[in-house]
Amino acid sequence: MKIEIRKIGNSDGMLLPRELMQRLDLKRGQQLHIVELPGGGFRALPYDPDFERAMEFADEVTDKYRDTLAALAK
Repeated sequence: MKIEIRKIGNSDGMLLPRELMQRLDLKRGQQLHIVELPGGGFRALPYDPDFERAMEFADEVTDKYRDTLAALAK
């Protein structure tokens, strides 16, 4: 499905067709979590604050124990 990025007020945005909204069970005003993919592109997931906190914690642990994790990966 081709979706165009358009100017909306002073911002840019994407308009999602109604059929896509229904198929994905998305609601107007719902927040999405955007994940950048390696090699370009992105994935949009329903926003989950608990998941967001867990990912922030995982990032902190990864940064703090980078050397240890690298040694374990060998």
